[in-house]
Amino acid sequence: MEEAEDKYTKDGTRDIHGNPAIKKNTGNWRACPYILANECCERLAYYGMSTNLVNYMKTRLHQGNTTASNNVTNWSGTCYITPLLGAFIADAYFGRYWTIATFMIVYIFVS
Repeated sequence: MEEAEDKYTKDGTRDIHGNPAIKKNTGNWRACPYILANECCERLAYYGMSTNLVNYMKTRLHQGNTTASNNVTNWSGTCYITPLLGAFIADAYFGRYWTIATFMIVYIFVS
């Protein structure tokens, strides 16, 4: 009887069908390469774009220095606040993996 109880995680996690999660099938590192690759690409894109964005807005979009700096600050603030939305969606609805996978696909299609 103890072996049957020991196969479940006992922390309240559920699988995709709503059944108690089995230890052997959860908590593995299967999603880790995707999450790390996504984070690496996202950081490279963010810092690569943020360093040149004020100059781009001034020269190509003909914005003033104040307007360009304000727009970059708004963009940066939005980039830093949207993870709170993602965290809420992950905790309340999809879970970490599906939230990251869904927003990665949206990010690819929007870019």
